[in-house]
Amino acid sequence: MALGVYIQVPFCQTRCTYCNFHTGVVSRDRDEPYANAICREIEGSDLAGGPRVDTVYFGGGTPSLLDPTLLARIMDTLRRTSGAEPAEATLEADPETITPQKSQAWCAAGFNRISLGAQSFHDRELQAAGRLHRREDIYRAVDFLRAAGMQNVSIDLIAGLPHQTRESWESSLAQLLRILPDHVSVYMLEVDQDSRLGREVLAGGSRYSAGALPDDDSMADFYDHAAERLAATGYDHYEISNWGLPGRRSQHNLKYWRREPYLGIGAGAHSFDGSTRWANVHEPDRYLRLIERGGSAREQIATVLPPDALQEEFFLGLRQLEGIDFTRIEREYDFEPYLRDRLAVLRERIEQLRANGFIAQDGPRLRLPPDRLTVSNEIFVQLLA
Repeated sequence: MALGVYIQVPFCQTRCTYCNFHTGVVSRDRDEPYANAICREIEGSDLAGGPRVDTVYFGGGTPSLLDPTLLARIMDTLRRTSGAEPAEATLEADPETITPQKSQAWCAAGFNRISLGAQSFHDRELQAAGRLHRREDIYRAVDFLRAAGMQNVSIDLIAGLPHQTRESWESSLAQLLRILPDHVSVYMLEVDQDSRLGREVLAGGSRYSAGALPDDDSMADFYDHAAERLAATGYDHYEISNWGLPGRRSQHNLKYWRREPYLGIGAGAHSFDGSTRWANVHEPDRYLRLIERGGSAREQIATVLPPDALQEEFFLGLRQLEGIDFTRIEREYDFEPYLRDRLAVLRERIEQLRANGFIAQDGPRLRLPPDRLTVSNEIFVQLLA
């Protein structure tokens, strides 16, 4: 089975109010040492002579902050070490970081897909969220990318930002569809206690526009409206948060939901080989020290036992709109008495959820109905608790 490679760049220009990721705002003089460490980790990995690499994804953080020569160096190291010529090579980018020169350099380095963190087309919402770009930067960035020959552009939106209304959301969707990106991701805002916004909400404060958050019903309405508009425009809704024009599904991200192998490189990057999951240390300075000493940056190494794998089959697989083949799961996991007992419990819960309209069944396939996607987490809890 082909392997996906994820490259983590945990640096940002600023920290969004809703962000709970392990990222930081650092001096640009740390970029080259970090890129060199990435290359050393690639060279010391099992990629040489290993499985074919067919997707690469640079995420973060804001990978587009790295100088294009550093990104090209990493891509060259990956190609030289693994022989990879990935069919899909994605770079996450913020609109204000994109220039004509960078766009051309990214294409020359082998990137053929850009994931653009737009989040909103309304300056008030962007400012409240701590984003540095504005609406015009999004249009300008897409123009630069298209002019450079980038054929696959994805745009992210967030439903539920402070100050967002049905009218502003409709306007953001209209402007998104005017651009007509190849792929769209719509995420419902999660107010996390590890973010500045989340802490403010929990404290009952007003900073970061905490009092201007839409309620849960409004967020669900925004999401459902986006699904309708995107479907009417010809987008394929293939995962809870993701839509693509024909042939434009994210091949790398599909590996996560299908439990296919991927290798994470960089501080905080996660990996999965089919039976074991592990993560690299999160702190970039510690990551650099470990790699420079020739050591491993891996930690949190855990074997995925059959009961855990069975859980993953459902909460990852059911994120896909096509659902999962329950007959296959029964066949593959019915080899121990305790797994048979667990499957029996799952059958009972599936039937209860199906009777109440929370799970649809088409022959052996189980899936979440489109009108229940906004409560998917609640369904997973009822199914898997």
